[in-house]
Amino acid sequence: MAEPSAASRRFRWLSTSWPLLPAIVFLSVAFVYPVALLLSASFTDATGSLSAVHYTRVFESPVVSRVLVITFQIAAWTTLLCVIAAYPVAYLLATAGRNVRNVLIILVLMPFWTSFLVRTFAWIVLLGRNGVLAEVAAVFGADAPRLLYNFTGVMIGMVHALMPLCVLTMLAVMEGIDRSLVRAASTLGARPGQAFLRVYLPLSLPGVAAGALLVFITALGFFITPALLGSERETVIVQLIIFQIRDMLNWGFAGAIAVMLLLLALVIFYAYDRLVGLSTLSGGAMRVDVTARRNPIGWLGARAGSLAIAIAGTLLDAFAAARERILPPRADRPRRPVGTWLLWSAALLIIGFLAVPAFFVIPVSFTEGRFLSWPPQGFSLQWYEAVLGSPAWTGAALRSLVVAIAAATLGILLGVPAAFHIVRRARYKTALIGFLVAPIVMPNIIIAVALFYLFAGIGLVGTLTGLAIGHTVLAVPYVVVTMVAVLKSYDQRLDHAAYTLGATPARTFLHVTLPLIKSGVLAAFMFAFVISFDELTIALFLVGGGTATLPRRMWDDALLQVSPSLAAVAAMVLVFMTAIILISEYARRRGSSGG
Repeated sequence: MAEPSAASRRFRWLSTSWPLLPAIVFLSVAFVYPVALLLSASFTDATGSLSAVHYTRVFESPVVSRVLVITFQIAAWTTLLCVIAAYPVAYLLATAGRNVRNVLIILVLMPFWTSFLVRTFAWIVLLGRNGVLAEVAAVFGADAPRLLYNFTGVMIGMVHALMPLCVLTMLAVMEGIDRSLVRAASTLGARPGQAFLRVYLPLSLPGVAAGALLVFITALGFFITPALLGSERETVIVQLIIFQIRDMLNWGFAGAIAVMLLLLALVIFYAYDRLVGLSTLSGGAMRVDVTARRNPIGWLGARAGSLAIAIAGTLLDAFAAARERILPPRADRPRRPVGTWLLWSAALLIIGFLAVPAFFVIPVSFTEGRFLSWPPQGFSLQWYEAVLGSPAWTGAALRSLVVAIAAATLGILLGVPAAFHIVRRARYKTALIGFLVAPIVMPNIIIAVALFYLFAGIGLVGTLTGLAIGHTVLAVPYVVVTMVAVLKSYDQRLDHAAYTLGATPARTFLHVTLPLIKSGVLAAFMFAFVISFDELTIALFLVGGGTATLPRRMWDDALLQVSPSLAAVAAMVLVFMTAIILISEYARRRGSSGG
């Protein structure tokens, strides 16, 4: 039998891979090409000739070195604190009863789906000179600690902003852990602490590693919180890139800085892949090639982790033995493990840290005063009237809504078919997922500057079309990741049963598959919508004053003066996003229950 020709093999691949092609083509044109175009500009001088002059400046500049160190310091501390605080919350959500879990997860999701700018304003209200903490300290006759416009304020804001991302990433893994394994360890004589350390913790490490990576990479490109809650000493690399482009028009130097940031991010990804494997980002298993010869980084990481678990287990055993000697257990009065009380206490405090601050914005927005202070002065609707009566504010809100709907819709149309193909038919799944989620793991500033560099030459800067394309680049990865997780748990035998009964693929999808996965599609749409509605970095470069989105308008006003009008806008955004969360959660429950 003759071998099929190259043309026939290519046609066969295209006929089976068409669901994947739109997403690949879109990201190739709107993401890979502009990033490559921007990075190539860093290798040319003012005359257009090949040159390393910009990289020479980068390595010789003490400012760049200092800002890069500050950026990594902020990202590292943010990641460490997020992982430590997020783990007990994710564990509680994964092990709590259904009703308790539903309430707690809404409290965790509320700050995640609330504007970064809203949350930053909330901390300004709480930590400011006339803020809540200052008033509480004055009641007790003490001076409030200085927590704003310094490293402490940046850490509080960064951890609050990024911890929900870490919680959700860990939760996705913890929900798949069989809890009977821990109970089995207990029946074999292991104390609760040992059972957790030896069984549950290793199984949850893929989620911990994935959450840490996403938080670290996001923190590298995060500038809203350092800019508003920090001082000049907390200037991050993104602010330096923005300054070089917007104020100095130095594309080559900014591109060189972006290349250095990208290379450092790639090094981090390589180390992550060696330690646990990139497949963990989509819920896959950890790497198993941890021999010293094939994977020295993974081998060292595994040995260090085993040593840490052994030390922690020894300490827990010593503590449990001492406790039993001091307070011997009684058969007539079973004692609840100390860890349970510590877990609930720590998790509820952390959830309170996540959920409470944003609600302080609402009372302040009704103040009669002209400055943010606590408690609010009197009661007035003047700031709401000023915002709702301003064409600039209402126009910005409408533009954000239109762009978010467009980006989320395009993200669904591109991401859902790609996710179906990856889960059901694709070869090289890890490589495909890595390509499709690349915009998530690349600092947003590089994408924003690259799109501006491309769009400036084709007339898309300052247009809603250009902005929607940029937001769709960010939306597609969230749709793909969400839908891959949903489809992995979908029973394909239901589709096969429909086929055997004579249903066509189209009818099977509409009447069997879609009704069962519609809650996942809704969740993917909501993720994409929120990411777009809250996006600021791309808006800073692709829109101007006449086409500003709501985050861009809030950012411009915040740089001038944090006034009660901003609090009014933040309160309305908070109420709007909370309503969206509750509606989507209600729809998800109805979909999952078949109602």
